[in-house]
Amino acid sequence: MKDQIKRWRLILGAEADKNNSSEEDGEGVELDAAEVQMDAVLEALYDTGREGGLGSSAPNVNRWLGDIRRYFPKPVVRIMQQDAIERLGLKELLLEPELLEQLEPDVHLVATLLSLKSVIPEKTRSTASLVVRKLVDRLEEKLKNQLLQAVRGALNRAGRKRNPKLNEIDLKTTIRLNLKHYQPKLKTIIAEELIGYTRKSRQLRTIILLVDQSGSMASSVVYAGIFGSVLATMKSIKTHVVVFDTSIVDLTEQLDDPVDLLFGTQIGGGTDIAPALHYAQNLVERPEDTILILISDLYDGGMEEETLALAKAIVHSGVNMISLLALDDEGTPAYDENMAQSLRQLDVPVFACTPDLFPELMGAAIKRESLERFGA
Repeated sequence: MKDQIKRWRLILGAEADKNNSSEEDGEGVELDAAEVQMDAVLEALYDTGREGGLGSSAPNVNRWLGDIRRYFPKPVVRIMQQDAIERLGLKELLLEPELLEQLEPDVHLVATLLSLKSVIPEKTRSTASLVVRKLVDRLEEKLKNQLLQAVRGALNRAGRKRNPKLNEIDLKTTIRLNLKHYQPKLKTIIAEELIGYTRKSRQLRTIILLVDQSGSMASSVVYAGIFGSVLATMKSIKTHVVVFDTSIVDLTEQLDDPVDLLFGTQIGGGTDIAPALHYAQNLVERPEDTILILISDLYDGGMEEETLALAKAIVHSGVNMISLLALDDEGTPAYDENMAQSLRQLDVPVFACTPDLFPELMGAAIKRESLERFGA
């Protein structure tokens, strides 16, 4: 019971002592030394009655960051860091290398750094790059193998040909699928079905990631950059990453280093989808072998009629076009429902997608399977 009272005391803050009238409600609860420090850390950030609870100097923030890492687990640390940046206006302190070195990298922090890259002083650039690199390496380790396996498997299955010619037979797959037809007396397999690959399946598939880099899409930009760099390592995939706001930047040449790619973005600004779609349309060489993924909340500041006309032309050409409202862990974001509905009427699937589901989505898209389950 006392532990529960202490938890509520830490949640409610020092005001709980002043307002409660009984020990059972929390008045007079004695906190030990560690709990006093936890209380101070929480009060500095969440006591709305105070201005700038962390102080205005980097040393104060450094001490606070050290305390939260000491008293709270990493997932909580990341949340508190983000809350501090948003609630207490600490963006300018992210320009201090001493502070950056102590931060736990997460997608929100990296997105904030990318939005500030134009004002980051030279002394902080290398530290900022290290923070971004640390997150990129961690996410690549988590997501790379899953994506590669899903895409390779989908390419293999999409290219299968039933009853192929002799020089097209895939022996390993044919044997595996016909093991049930093993004949003990003959000591051999009688294959009832031959599996092979068409010539077309050996051609390059093209994947175009067209990413809205307006401020609301910051986390999606980070994930899209990482996934694009992973896809670019596959010889059977030709990958393009293009970011846009009211202008267009093709980052395909930076795909060999996701950190360089991310620093090539400019998070913030407006959104003009039509010119971006037109640019992507010009990248298409074989429509039937191309997947175009538009990652945007669809709040279009340009000509919506032109956007829809281009989307219609792209779909009718044979391109597999998909619209992702978000590529992050935050759930379905705010988005333009009218534009989303208009795209759906053009047979463009529209939904949000988590990073963990993106490999499965890519596999389904390559095989041109229905994507309804992702929308659900």
